[in-house]
Amino acid sequence: MDYGWMSHALMWIVGLMSVCALVGAVGAMWSMGRSGYRKD
Repeated sequence: MDYGWMSHALMWIVGLMSVCALVGAVGAMWSMGRSGYRKD
């Protein structure tokens, strides 16, 4: 197994993790922003 494939797979994993983190952060901010408007 050559190192080119391994670095390519590692880059894909890092990219997927950063996309998931970005979506999670945006979702958390949106959820906190929405909770401020509720009058329970």
